[in-house]
Amino acid sequence: MDRRIEVDRDSVERGLASLVLTVVELLRQLMERQALRRVDLGDLTEEQVERIGVTLMALEEQMVGLREHFGLAPEDLNLDLGPLGPLLPTD
Repeated sequence: MDRRIEVDRDSVERGLASLVLTVVELLRQLMERQALRRVDLGDLTEEQVERIGVTLMALEEQMVGLREHFGLAPEDLNLDLGPLGPLLPTD
């Protein structure tokens, strides 16, 4: 008896990409919040603030490109955690 499961390669690839990009987006948002806190505290030099801003903008551009490549919308990366609500803030 053949017990193999038929899997759609594109569906699996898109699902894996969605999961990986969700983790990356969560980390990106956390880093952005931490950077904003440090800027608000005033413990960064102007050069550090500029470098952080450029880095975060570049990461956002890469995320947009990757989402487009895999046909994902930003809301596709926001996992529903049931009673806990969405994984990513929707603000």
